[in-house]
Amino acid sequence: MKQKFFMLGLIGLTSFSSNAQFWDISEPKRLPGSVNTITGEESIPVFSKDSSILYFVRTFDPSAAGGEYDQDIWFSKREKDGSYGEGKRVVELNNKYNNAVIGLNKAGTAMYLLDAYDGKKDQVKGIAVSMNKNGKWEKPTRIDIPTLDIEGSYYGFHVNEKEDVIIISYAGPGTLGQEDLYVSTKTNGVWSSPVHMGNSLNSSGFEISPFLSKNQDTLYFSSNGHGGYGDADIFYSVKNGSWTNWSTPKNLGAKINSPKFDAYFTHSGNQLYWSSNRDGERSDIYLAYVLTPPPVEIACKGTNVTVFNGNDGKVDATPNGGVPPYTFKWSNGATSEDIAGEMKGEYTITITDAIGQTATCKSLITEPLAPQDLAMKHFFDYNADKLTVSSGELKNFAEQIKSQLNNGRSNLTINVYSSASRVPTRTFGSNEKLAKSRANRIKEELDQYFENEGMKSKVSVNIVSTIVQGPKYDKDFEDQQKYREFQYIELKTE
Repeated sequence: MKQKFFMLGLIGLTSFSSNAQFWDISEPKRLPGSVNTITGEESIPVFSKDSSILYFVRTFDPSAAGGEYDQDIWFSKREKDGSYGEGKRVVELNNKYNNAVIGLNKAGTAMYLLDAYDGKKDQVKGIAVSMNKNGKWEKPTRIDIPTLDIEGSYYGFHVNEKEDVIIISYAGPGTLGQEDLYVSTKTNGVWSSPVHMGNSLNSSGFEISPFLSKNQDTLYFSSNGHGGYGDADIFYSVKNGSWTNWSTPKNLGAKINSPKFDAYFTHSGNQLYWSSNRDGERSDIYLAYVLTPPPVEIACKGTNVTVFNGNDGKVDATPNGGVPPYTFKWSNGATSEDIAGEMKGEYTITITDAIGQTATCKSLITEPLAPQDLAMKHFFDYNADKLTVSSGELKNFAEQIKSQLNNGRSNLTINVYSSASRVPTRTFGSNEKLAKSRANRIKEELDQYFENEGMKSKVSVNIVSTIVQGPKYDKDFEDQQKYREFQYIELKTE
């Protein structure tokens, strides 16, 4: 196993998303600049609020005050090209013992440190804090955490930027394996005794190098007890309410983790930093970028209802971009990508991708206007019973029906009302026969027309009545106005 350093404590600068899931990251590379060395071992990156200063630990440096195996605090300033230049020791905070930065408060005025400042090699292990005054770090003072009793050489800390939560990795009460994660919180200026953070986080192996996201809902840590790619992998877990209730840890993946030792994860903006010995025996600080995911988009196109009050409308949705898999939610409650069997109306779909990006689209489904019933009335001359769909008013009547059927009306009935006056007819023998002839001829004409148009199954021609009516004939047939209004064929649809 790669050497485990004595502590980790980092202040979260930004968090990526509430669920802390990365969409994708760039290929890792050693931190550009001169922070990493060939002979030394660099680890535990900690950044100032604006990332202009990187604090880190260097070990195996023969020039260290405590010799080659001493652990000192160094810092490097960011260059214009984004790299970090030549490192320098933080002289006032290094001594012959193991020194390391635990974290910085939000203002950058307080630096939390591994407590190695009482002058004894086997001092009580814990945390100290140094305040910055006129650009210099003052002598650290110890922070009291009740009942904290660390045995052995391996332990670590994390302090949040609000300075009211400390996460500790050590072999403490109820430890399941080599090192577990514990939490201490501050209320009214007093720190609580450490509490075991639960069996979801902790395993029979070791859990070390905790780092809490800025919004305090996601914990990153390194472990060899949850499976993975190598000696120790970096995982994350999401807080489910209390500090002792966490989701099942998830591995950050093969780009972050290697077959060797990976730990001491932190991030600054869209940049990820961690320590790894993937390319040698001694660790370096590595860098990767969180790649910006493409925005999720959704297009939708509606198909209108074909008949009045029908329910055969549909909307086809087409997702694009984002990070699959997608989930869909329609304004009518449907959760499929497309919807069908809908009535007229406005439908809205909301798409959510795997990292929580959303987009919406609205589509309007229309329907044909409510069909209007049609009517016509034709007046005949004496003894006439013929009317054709090839011209005139009957043609217009039939074509209106055809148009309605083509635009969604499913079927209709044409009711026929036929009338003859009381003027005698030699041609038909009786006025009753004339009225019936007029009705039958119209029915035949319309039946043939709609059969020719392929609509016979949709149109029913129904003879409702054939009547003789009007004033008694007074041998005055020349008075056409007197009898003509009773010589007609009337058609009505329903």
